[in-house]
Amino acid sequence: MARFYLIGFAILLFFDTIAQCSFKLAAMHAIPLEMSIAWLIRVFTNPWIYVSIAGYILTFFTWMSLLKKAPVGPAFAASHLEIVTVMIASVFLFHEPITAYKLTGAILILAGIVFLAIAESKINHQQNSHGN
Repeated sequence: MARFYLIGFAILLFFDTIAQCSFKLAAMHAIPLEMSIAWLIRVFTNPWIYVSIAGYILTFFTWMSLLKKAPVGPAFAASHLEIVTVMIASVFLFHEPITAYKLTGAILILAGIVFLAIAESKINHQQNSHGN
């Protein structure tokens, strides 16, 4: 089951990171932001918007598949790892720096997910040992 979670969440992060980064690429190509037909044409003639939409759809279906089996607490927390993966991808794609605040936030997100997973594991272990 652990392998299912690792592979599933890796796929989820992959699709979500692609969606977020593609959305930014589409936005960058649609500059300047203005509520006009010309802006809508710039948005919807850019291929990155369609990559982003596909990424969001694939993220949704992957998330729904994971939720069938994963405990909600740790799964919900792990789904927010995309904040960290997008931050890392942004360094390479958009030349955005990783500041001390961003690094601290990423570490706190990772620590929170680890603590939730440990707590869930302990709860499952207690339930299994009381059930026998």
